[in-house]
Amino acid sequence: MADREMSFLEHLEDLRWHLLRSITAILIAALAAFLAKDFVFDVLLFGPKKTDFLTYRLLCQASNILGFDDGFCISELPFRIQSRTMAGQFSAHIWTSITLGFVVSFPYVIYQFWKFISPGLYSHERKTASGFISISSLLFFIGVLFGYYIVTPLSIRFLGTYTVSPEIFNDFDLSSYTALVRASVLASGIIFELPILVYFLTKIGLITPEFMRKYRKIALVLVMFLSAVITPPDVASQIIVAIPVLILYELSIFISKRVIRNMNKKTQK
Repeated sequence: MADREMSFLEHLEDLRWHLLRSITAILIAALAAFLAKDFVFDVLLFGPKKTDFLTYRLLCQASNILGFDDGFCISELPFRIQSRTMAGQFSAHIWTSITLGFVVSFPYVIYQFWKFISPGLYSHERKTASGFISISSLLFFIGVLFGYYIVTPLSIRFLGTYTVSPEIFNDFDLSSYTALVRASVLASGIIFELPILVYFLTKIGLITPEFMRKYRKIALVLVMFLSAVITPPDVASQIIVAIPVLILYELSIFISKRVIRNMNKKTQK
């Protein structure tokens, strides 16, 4: 453990500096994203709006291979994006830059989080810092890619083509479109951190593998509900999103089991 116990105020001061470093890193990355406006908006943000986006092409090819003809192929996305407020474009620019800044600087943010909690850990636990940071970052980036290439285009494809009457043309506000992309990406990134969360909850005794197995069916229902919330209300999209989350749940059970086993070995020594 740490050589000296820190007081409550010292912990707050330490936390303040870690937060300041994290925020500084996010702002620096956000500034870079702000300056790369053309790439961030025209290539990244509006990429899923284009019919030749990678996900749409792969879905079309898969549809043809499976014999669904052109069921998943799209020739157009009949909507426009407009800014209806004076500060609409500037606000979207700021918030998109901050979101991208957080995504890019996530490994450093996790590193600062680890630096804050590491004094309260044993020396052998502190040695796993590099593995913790690498795995957390990897899971987060996989989740971000999943949100960008799966959740976002599925949502845009459904909502962008949905209509209740041919008299109505979809003119989406810029803030609505960017919020959808940001929420899909960040939510997926955070969801993919489930194994890390389970690891810590198991360490402090709030979760066991038996508990997770017992409530597996409830977890399945929750996953399907979550999939229905963040994806269009069609079965195919929900299954596509639910499968990796269920895999993460099973992986979390395995991680919880390993943590309990290691803790029991140390107790027996």
